Amino acid sequence: MRDHTKLRAFQLADQLAILVYKNTASFPKGEMFGLTSQVRRAAVSVASNIVEGSARSSEAEYLRFLDIAYGSAREVECQIGLSRRLGFLNASEHAELLPVAVESAKVLNGLIRALRRS
Repeated sequence: MRDHTKLRAFQLADQLAILVYKNTASFPKGEMFGLTSQVRRAAVSVASNIVEGSARSSEAEYLRFLDIAYGSAREVECQIGLSRRLGFLNASEHAELLPVAVESAKVLNGLIRALRRS
């Protein structure tokens, strides 16, 4: 079994989920079942899929879950931008969140590419 806690990809995903929850707490109440819920679910999905993939026995399954995590990380990037354009995030919140989302996706993509090469 792989130790997901040692992966930089997991550490960034975990940080991203915490930041998303913190920065979406002030979203409009009318968005509780809309964008707030969507971006939170996507952020949690990044870390969760890394963990679930790490627990799988085959490399193919591991990669499949990492691919899902990567898709969720890119989804979070999109939703952060949308939240800013809608005025739900101010400039400093956006500046805190977006780099972590981008870095999370980059690190995941690098991990996926490295595993596919080996």
